[in-house]
Amino acid sequence: MGNLPLPGCMRCTQKKKSVDIINEVNENGEEEEQEREMWPRKADYMLSMVGYAVGLGNVWRFPYLAFKHGGGAFLIPFTIMLAFAGLPLCFLECSLGQFASLGPIEVWRIVPLFQGVGVTMVLISGLVSIYYNVIVAYSLYYLFASFNSYLPWAECFHWADSKCRNEISGFCNVTMDNAMVTVNVSWANANNLTCIADNTSELPSKQYWEKVTLQQSSSMDETGKVVWYLVLCLLLAWIITVASLYKGIQSSGKVVYFTALFPYAVLVILLIRGVTLEGAKNGIEYYIGQQSDISKLADGEVWRDAATQIFYSLSTAWGGLIALSSYNKFNNNCYMDSIVVCVINCLTSVLAGFAIFSILGHMAFVSGKKVSQVVDEGFGLAFIAYPDALAKLPVSPLWSILFFFMLLTLGLDSQFATIETITTAIQDTFPKAMKKMRIPLTAALSVFLFLLGIPCVTQAGIYWVILIDSFCGGWAVLFAAVLELVALIWVYGGEKVILDIEMMLGKKHWIFWLWWRACWYFVSPVLLAVILVWSLVTFEAPEKDGVAYPKWAVVLGFLMIVFCLIWIPIVAGVKIIQAKGNIFQRIASCCRPTETWGPALRKNRGERYQHMKDDKVKKEGKEGQSSGKKWTERYIQMTDGPVKKEDKGVEIPDITGCENPSFQSD
Repeated sequence: MGNLPLPGCMRCTQKKKSVDIINEVNENGEEEEQEREMWPRKADYMLSMVGYAVGLGNVWRFPYLAFKHGGGAFLIPFTIMLAFAGLPLCFLECSLGQFASLGPIEVWRIVPLFQGVGVTMVLISGLVSIYYNVIVAYSLYYLFASFNSYLPWAECFHWADSKCRNEISGFCNVTMDNAMVTVNVSWANANNLTCIADNTSELPSKQYWEKVTLQQSSSMDETGKVVWYLVLCLLLAWIITVASLYKGIQSSGKVVYFTALFPYAVLVILLIRGVTLEGAKNGIEYYIGQQSDISKLADGEVWRDAATQIFYSLSTAWGGLIALSSYNKFNNNCYMDSIVVCVINCLTSVLAGFAIFSILGHMAFVSGKKVSQVVDEGFGLAFIAYPDALAKLPVSPLWSILFFFMLLTLGLDSQFATIETITTAIQDTFPKAMKKMRIPLTAALSVFLFLLGIPCVTQAGIYWVILIDSFCGGWAVLFAAVLELVALIWVYGGEKVILDIEMMLGKKHWIFWLWWRACWYFVSPVLLAVILVWSLVTFEAPEKDGVAYPKWAVVLGFLMIVFCLIWIPIVAGVKIIQAKGNIFQRIASCCRPTETWGPALRKNRGERYQHMKDDKVKKEGKEGQSSGKKWTERYIQMTDGPVKKEDKGVEIPDITGCENPSFQSD
């Protein structure tokens, strides 16, 4: 004979087991279940953080900015901005995620009125991941193309037009006695003569990038066809991403041991090879040598670019630092972690500059040009200038394979953390669904983002990539960062933040907090607000090859920003409507932490959070009441009404009083 299953109100002793559950013992010796995953090892977390912070910008943007703004002199504003803007926000976000063990959306239980800031962070990460994997696809294509006995962009082949000209001819034009003459490059260098740049010709690497890799159309208005091999590379990039994240941090934490460390091995190899090349000294001097110009520090643009670079390089206000830190143990030293990550990030930028400019110096030497004439930034450095320099090295395919494999790993580990930011937000909102269906949900998210990235691999794809990068990775992030500081320090309270951090790190002397108080309360928000306003005032529409984007594209870029930011007032409005009291009471209640804000485990709550309600218990209580009500209705029907077919042979237990509402609530 079968038995009737127990109602929800009588199932309190049944516990579901999961591989994701970590057992902790509280102060009373009782076992607590924590459903959230934890980093298996500290190294997994640190390498994931380094991989997230150290990205393509360290290789293709920082060296160019250093060259542009006075070489070694640029390190002065760069270091100052690291101390005033980068490090304070990095420490704050790492502490916030670790304290509550929550992702970038649910962590805003601390100030519900600003939960839309978390939504903005996740949306920005989603949009950026679309074009970031396209760059990974470019790297994959060049990596595959490098597996040849010669590099396909080394010379002007069948795909080139009449403007294509290989720079290494041994001769160049110089001006002598008010006349232009053609001389040997070595003779020109020996006599301190400057070769005249030929603006009518184009490098083979440039034409290969535009005509073969991108099949680039004339403008954004001309979409053209889908470039099938870039679609396949993009698909492969997403497959690698899903395969690395199929178990969340448990799997991605293993992959980053390679993707985070391999770029350093390649940078060191490229640096050693670069400094041994003829002309490398000239490149290094242009980067950070005798030609450093300290007078550049008087230019406000230098300070703006330094602040912008350090801010975006550390990926603050993107939600990733909060997401990755949320899987830490409560007493982890997030203070030292933040400093280590910031220092490694900056040193990597400097190291990359030496590796890049030493080889560009050699390229300038053999082509008879100034270093300034071969230097570029962004895509121009990664896929035109540097590939051209690699093509001129002995055993060029080997160096090309190493370089593009480095770009691939730099892009992938940043992409892993970006997608993990989105999945963490989903996990916090739907923990049970994510636990049971992590792989299909991660795969579905990746397929969706892959489809959104299809326009970026058409013949007009490069225009879309630049558009998303110019708008989504700019103002929206700055706006979110300013609101984040205002909400946490001015609304929730900077002193409360310090007390929360001391619960994790232990009591600190008041002198320890002087710097952080100054930055959090005033310096950082003012600095970021100034950069934001300055960026808006000095806004220039993006352009490609000197051609401005059409107006509809600029409008679309602003609409993407609006799409990310509009959720801040929408979520705030919803929270106010759901609150009780008059309008002032509702706003005030939304500016206070919720009842479920605090450390995830009871043993970590201390006296400050001893009255905190468990979100899990709260949900299970509602489910239990609902389950008990349904069971009671079935019990009454079985005892008073005709027995249904499925209930025949079922033993009816005596549960007198279970239908009592007070019993069910207990």
